[in-house]
Amino acid sequence: MHWITRLLRHRLVDERDAARLIPEAARARIEAAVAASERHHTGEIRVCIEAGLPWSYIRRDATPRERAVTLFGKLKVWDTEANNGVLIYVLLAEHAFEIVADRGLHQRVEPARWDEIAGAMREAFRQGDFEAGLLRAVSAVDALLVEHFPRGAADDRNELPDAPLML
Repeated sequence: MHWITRLLRHRLVDERDAARLIPEAARARIEAAVAASERHHTGEIRVCIEAGLPWSYIRRDATPRERAVTLFGKLKVWDTEANNGVLIYVLLAEHAFEIVADRGLHQRVEPARWDEIAGAMREAFRQGDFEAGLLRAVSAVDALLVEHFPRGAADDRNELPDAPLML
């Protein structure tokens, strides 16, 4: 019975709900924050907001983390030159989010730092302010990337799109 409830929850949330919770103007501000952030470090930040999981994930009872890791690969966040890409993933149907960092950054950051970022996002999301939660996460990831991968004078590449992806 659990999978039927989960299926309904994921089918009752769609792209219109995502657009209502994170409207176009908010997405533009998130995109601008990512772009501004990437002028200070060589990392890549990707934000992905998904209304509900695909049927295949529900059928096999996959977790939001599994979906985030899959998207991390599909969106080529893992394929940055310095292995320092970060995916900030939000799954609206389950009120879940995941932060997936490539090995270049993940191995340099203590788990407590990731927990702090997640806590700030969680608090903003509980208050219904998805934009603020995502902007806080982008800012916190920016600080980590600046600390570990500062941009040099010759670094001018942007390997991934800055705009949040709505699925």
